[in-house]
Amino acid sequence: MNYAAPLWLPGGHLQTIWPALGGPRLEQPLPAYRRERWDTPDGDFIDVDWLQGPPSKTLLVLFHGLEGSSASHYALAFADFARRQRIAFVVPHFRGCSGELNRGPRAYHSGDFEEIGWILARLRQQHQGPMLALGVSLGGNALLRWAEEMGQQAARVLTALASVSAPLDLAASGRAIGRGLNRLIYTRRFLSTMKPRALQKLAQHPGLFKADALRAVRDLYEFDNVFTAPLHGFRNTDDYWARASAKPHLQQIRIPALVLNACNDPFVPAECLPQSPPGDWVTLWQPAQGGHVGFPSGPLPGHIRALPQAVGGWLAAQIQGQWARSECDG
Repeated sequence: MNYAAPLWLPGGHLQTIWPALGGPRLEQPLPAYRRERWDTPDGDFIDVDWLQGPPSKTLLVLFHGLEGSSASHYALAFADFARRQRIAFVVPHFRGCSGELNRGPRAYHSGDFEEIGWILARLRQQHQGPMLALGVSLGGNALLRWAEEMGQQAARVLTALASVSAPLDLAASGRAIGRGLNRLIYTRRFLSTMKPRALQKLAQHPGLFKADALRAVRDLYEFDNVFTAPLHGFRNTDDYWARASAKPHLQQIRIPALVLNACNDPFVPAECLPQSPPGDWVTLWQPAQGGHVGFPSGPLPGHIRALPQAVGGWLAAQIQGQWARSECDG
């Protein structure tokens, strides 16, 4: 990705915060969604938002980040890209992220490849043409974990996938977000929604965890120790972060996969990123600037079209590559 941040927006923090706060503009009207509710195999539900528009042979699936949704700035930016390119677009919400608390005790986590797999399998049954998937931050790590677990079988579901600002090494990212300015800005923001939702979950399922322990949480490490890890089958935060990280298994991927991380991402340290492509299937983009799911461009107030244009363009090119490979095989 040939990306250079605008001169008026220097540094990883500003390049992260400005897009998230709605500084850059999307052209009106904003993308409109149609919502479906899917029952899950374990008696719960998820909400799935489809971009309204004409049918298309190609479907782009976006998995959002921590506390994200179809209304997140990056989801709207990719929906706008899909609308312009006339391809179908869908955002499945992780449990509890669509505006309504899910029924079951579980929530979602960075290594939730089983949920990713169930969602993609259902979409594959519904859609006959090429399918592409994009994961952002937490959703990017979970999507990569799915591809790693699936190996060669992933090609039966997707043509290609991409991750944007994924915390490939969860321990390194957890340490980074838990200290200094990161702790004051990002940790506080995440916990402001995560803790109340967890307490709602406790009221729904009494005895799930200790309320006093949750109220005392001050960082994501503690939150994952009290809530995320035990609810999803991990011993503790260290076990969760080790087993859920995508970085150690990237060489197992067997479909075209783009891994995009800015080197000035405030809580995905550059030193923890892969230093060379892990095999023939993974493409690394590591621009010097961009922040965390930021990549704003243009004169003030800027826009956020550079990210979907670059990543969406790469994904679309893989469809052409698949056809070329098929002709060669034939």
